[in-house]
Amino acid sequence: MPIYEFYCKDCHTIYNFFSRSVNTKKVPGCPKCRNLKLTKQVSLFAVTGRAEENSMDDLPIDESKMEKAMEMMAKEAENINEDDPRQAAKLMRKLTDMTGVGLGQGMEEALQRMESGEDPEKIEAEMGDLMDGEEPFILPGKKGGGRLVKSQAPRKDETLYDL
Repeated sequence: MPIYEFYCKDCHTIYNFFSRSVNTKKVPGCPKCRNLKLTKQVSLFAVTGRAEENSMDDLPIDESKMEKAMEMMAKEAENINEDDPRQAAKLMRKLTDMTGVGLGQGMEEALQRMESGEDPEKIEAEMGDLMDGEEPFILPGKKGGGRLVKSQAPRKDETLYDL
Protein backbone atom coordinates (compact mmCIF):
# COMPACT_ATOMS: atom_id res chain seq x y z
CA MET A 1 0.00 0.00 0.00
CA PRO A 2 1.79 3.11 -1.25
CA ILE A 3 2.25 6.50 0.30
CA TYR A 4 2.28 9.40 -2.16
CA GLU A 5 3.77 12.84 -1.57
CA PHE A 6 2.15 15.97 -2.97
CA TYR A 7 3.44 19.53 -2.88
CA CYS A 8 1.18 22.55 -2.33
CA LYS A 9 2.67 25.69 -3.88
CA ASP A 10 0.37 27.98 -1.89
CA CYS A 11 1.37 26.48 1.48
CA HIS A 12 4.93 25.61 0.37
CA THR A 13 4.38 22.25 2.07
CA ILE A 14 4.74 18.58 1.15
CA TYR A 15 1.92 16.32 2.36
CA ASN A 16 1.81 12.50 2.62
CA PHE A 17 -1.23 10.60 1.35
CA PHE A 18 -1.93 6.92 2.00
CA SER A 19 -3.61 4.86 -0.72
CA ARG A 20 -5.10 1.40 -0.21
CA SER A 21 -4.12 0.59 -3.82
CA VAL A 22 -1.66 1.82 -6.44
CA ASN A 23 -3.27 5.01 -7.65
CA THR A 24 -1.15 7.08 -10.02
CA LYS A 25 -3.92 9.32 -11.36
CA LYS A 26 -5.69 10.70 -8.29
CA VAL A 27 -4.58 14.13 -7.05
CA PRO A 28 -5.96 15.20 -3.66
CA GLY A 29 -6.72 18.70 -2.49
CA CYS A 30 -4.48 20.43 0.02
CA PRO A 31 -5.47 19.48 3.58
CA LYS A 32 -4.66 22.99 4.79
CA CYS A 33 -5.75 25.53 2.15
CA ARG A 34 -7.86 23.24 -0.08
CA ASN A 35 -5.78 24.10 -3.18
CA LEU A 36 -6.77 21.59 -5.86
CA LYS A 37 -3.55 21.93 -7.88
CA LEU A 38 -1.08 19.86 -5.85
CA THR A 39 2.00 18.45 -7.57
CA LYS A 40 2.99 14.81 -7.12
CA GLN A 41 6.53 14.50 -5.78
CA VAL A 42 9.07 11.81 -6.60
CA SER A 43 10.15 9.87 -3.55
CA LEU A 44 13.79 10.29 -2.56
CA PHE A 45 14.22 6.64 -1.66
CA ALA A 46 12.56 4.84 -4.57
CA VAL A 47 11.22 5.49 -8.03
CA THR A 48 9.14 2.91 -9.87
CA GLY A 49 7.53 2.92 -13.28
CA ARG A 50 7.53 5.88 -15.61
CA ALA A 51 8.05 9.45 -14.49
CA GLU A 52 4.86 11.40 -14.05
CA GLU A 53 3.83 13.53 -17.00
CA ASN A 54 4.90 17.18 -16.67
CA SER A 55 7.20 16.36 -13.73
CA MET A 56 10.23 17.94 -15.42
CA ASP A 57 8.55 20.25 -17.92
CA ASP A 58 10.11 23.33 -16.38
CA LEU A 59 13.67 21.96 -16.58
CA PRO A 60 15.59 22.42 -19.84
CA ILE A 61 17.21 18.99 -19.60
CA ASP A 62 16.77 16.18 -22.11
CA GLU A 63 15.33 13.40 -19.93
CA SER A 64 16.70 10.63 -22.16
CA LYS A 65 20.21 12.12 -21.93
CA MET A 66 19.86 12.38 -18.15
CA GLU A 67 18.66 8.77 -17.89
CA LYS A 68 21.56 7.48 -20.02
CA ALA A 69 24.03 9.56 -18.02
CA MET A 70 22.70 8.23 -14.72
CA GLU A 71 22.88 4.62 -15.95
CA MET A 72 26.46 5.16 -17.11
CA MET A 73 27.36 6.84 -13.87
CA ALA A 74 25.89 4.03 -11.75
CA LYS A 75 27.88 1.41 -13.67
CA GLU A 76 31.13 3.36 -13.51
CA ALA A 77 30.65 4.33 -9.85
CA GLU A 78 30.78 0.65 -8.88
CA ASN A 79 34.41 0.48 -10.05
CA ILE A 80 35.70 3.76 -8.62
CA ASN A 81 38.63 3.72 -6.24
CA GLU A 82 37.28 5.91 -3.42
CA ASP A 83 40.82 6.91 -2.47
CA ASP A 84 41.43 8.53 -5.89
CA PRO A 85 39.67 11.91 -6.24
CA ARG A 86 40.67 12.03 -9.92
CA GLN A 87 38.32 9.13 -10.68
CA ALA A 88 35.35 10.81 -8.97
CA ALA A 89 36.13 14.09 -10.75
CA LYS A 90 36.35 12.31 -14.11
CA LEU A 91 32.93 10.74 -13.51
CA MET A 92 31.42 14.11 -12.56
CA ARG A 93 32.92 15.71 -15.66
CA LYS A 94 31.41 12.95 -17.85
CA LEU A 95 28.01 13.51 -16.27
CA THR A 96 28.04 17.25 -16.90
CA ASP A 97 29.26 16.74 -20.48
CA MET A 98 26.55 14.16 -21.24
CA THR A 99 23.67 16.17 -19.75
CA GLY A 100 24.69 19.70 -20.69
CA VAL A 101 24.46 20.83 -17.05
CA GLY A 102 27.20 23.33 -16.27
CA LEU A 103 29.01 24.00 -13.03
CA GLY A 104 29.04 27.19 -11.01
CA GLN A 105 32.37 28.91 -10.43
CA GLY A 106 32.98 27.36 -7.00
CA MET A 107 31.98 23.86 -8.07
CA GLU A 108 34.19 24.15 -11.17
CA GLU A 109 37.17 25.15 -9.02
CA ALA A 110 36.53 22.29 -6.61
CA LEU A 111 36.29 19.82 -9.50
CA GLN A 112 39.53 21.10 -11.05
CA ARG A 113 41.26 20.66 -7.71
CA MET A 114 39.97 17.07 -7.49
CA GLU A 115 41.16 16.44 -11.06
CA SER A 116 44.65 17.47 -9.93
CA GLY A 117 44.46 14.89 -7.14
CA GLU A 118 43.69 17.11 -4.17
CA ASP A 119 41.91 15.59 -1.17
CA PRO A 120 38.13 16.27 -1.38
CA GLU A 121 37.91 16.75 2.39
CA LYS A 122 40.58 19.45 2.23
CA ILE A 123 38.71 21.14 -0.63
CA GLU A 124 35.46 21.01 1.34
CA ALA A 125 37.16 22.44 4.43
CA GLU A 126 38.62 25.34 2.45
CA MET A 127 35.73 26.04 0.11
CA GLY A 128 32.63 24.83 1.93
CA ASP A 129 31.56 28.23 3.25
CA LEU A 130 32.36 29.95 -0.06
CA MET A 131 30.23 27.49 -2.03
CA ASP A 132 27.25 27.78 0.34
CA GLY A 133 26.40 31.18 -1.10
CA GLU A 134 26.39 30.21 -4.78
CA GLU A 135 24.58 27.86 -7.09
CA PRO A 136 26.59 24.70 -7.84
CA PHE A 137 24.88 23.81 -11.16
CA ILE A 138 23.87 25.81 -14.23
CA LEU A 139 21.08 24.54 -16.46
CA PRO A 140 21.30 25.17 -20.20
CA GLY A 141 18.81 27.69 -21.57
CA LYS A 142 17.22 28.44 -18.20
CA LYS A 143 16.07 32.02 -17.61
CA GLY A 144 17.94 34.10 -15.07
CA GLY A 145 21.40 33.11 -16.25
CA GLY A 146 20.54 29.43 -16.17
CA ARG A 147 21.12 29.07 -12.48
CA LEU A 148 19.25 26.63 -10.30
CA VAL A 149 17.43 28.75 -7.76
CA LYS A 150 18.08 27.84 -4.16
CA SER A 151 15.01 28.62 -2.17
CA GLN A 152 13.86 27.70 1.27
CA ALA A 153 12.95 24.02 1.33
CA PRO A 154 9.24 23.29 1.60
CA ARG A 155 7.81 22.42 4.97
CA LYS A 156 7.14 18.68 5.43
CA ASP A 157 3.80 17.83 7.06
CA GLU A 158 4.33 14.45 8.76
CA THR A 159 0.58 13.70 9.02
CA LEU A 160 -0.59 10.78 6.86
CA TYR A 161 -3.77 11.72 5.00
CA ASP A 162 -6.10 9.39 3.07
CA LEU A 163 -5.87 9.66 -0.71
